[in-house]
Amino acid sequence: MQEQLKVESSVVENIIDVFGRLRTRLNEMIVGQEMVIDQVLIALLADGHVLLEGVPGTAKTLLVKTMARIIGTDYGRIQLTPDMLPSDILGTSIYDLATKTFALKRGPIFTSLLLADEINRTPPKTQSALLEAMEERQVSLDGRTEVLPELFMVVATQNPIEFEGTYPLPEAQLDRFMLKIVISYPQGDAEKQMLRNWQNGKYDRHVPPVEPVATAEEIVECRKQLSGIKVEESIIDYLYNLVTKSRTLSDLQLGASPRSALSWLSAAKAHAAIEGKDFVTPDNIKFVAEPVLRHRFILTPEAELDGVTCSQIISNLMRQVPVPR
Repeated sequence: MQEQLKVESSVVENIIDVFGRLRTRLNEMIVGQEMVIDQVLIALLADGHVLLEGVPGTAKTLLVKTMARIIGTDYGRIQLTPDMLPSDILGTSIYDLATKTFALKRGPIFTSLLLADEINRTPPKTQSALLEAMEERQVSLDGRTEVLPELFMVVATQNPIEFEGTYPLPEAQLDRFMLKIVISYPQGDAEKQMLRNWQNGKYDRHVPPVEPVATAEEIVECRKQLSGIKVEESIIDYLYNLVTKSRTLSDLQLGASPRSALSWLSAAKAHAAIEGKDFVTPDNIKFVAEPVLRHRFILTPEAELDGVTCSQIISNLMRQVPVPR
């Protein structure tokens, strides 16, 4: 028993060390977005993808680019537009006149950290190019299967206030994202500090890349160690009751899917590990509830007309299901 406790303790210590370094460095670079950074790191540890929603100028792109730099891994960006085709993301075969054969030209999806900027500006046909990659970590091209890097994460952004020329993401696409994170304006003195940082040249685009504080191999190892986080049967029952209860709520057309239950548990385990615990508590389940559910719930037309929001429904749901003792 003592040996087991030592192993679990070392697992948590390793995750705390690696993700503590990432959290500290990101908070130095991205001021006033502590909650957003914590949620992005949870998705990174839990091997999930993120839908990042916020108005222009709230450091969405800077956050992803900075994270790639401090991990020291490959970074790719796709600026999605209405005229893009799936091949612009995945790649295509090009005929080589010299060898008289077709050669695969890989698209930008073949990277470790992919920023899909303004994903709702491209049609569903192009959006669907990401489905296989996000779920199976592979790409099928011309009858061939190309495996993506072991550390592969999609962070897609969208603007919540512009609707002209946009295409709402289908439910199947939304369900692939582990978390939907809402990023807002910095609070309190954080924006003043951002101005000071700019004045001091911290955000100068010509400054050399920041030094990595972790490696892709460390992230992958931490993901493997996440299986050592304990989940009591009472927590499984609690999560199951929350998921099934959501499917009976009168204000919802669509509640939580089985995939969302898996994402919820994985995110809760990641949050527990980052916070230094080798077991999941109800507080971990509650912490990730909104980012896990807000993009998966579909309100009834009546609820929308009444001005009900997903946040209200999630709060309601958490109150209705008893917390295990």
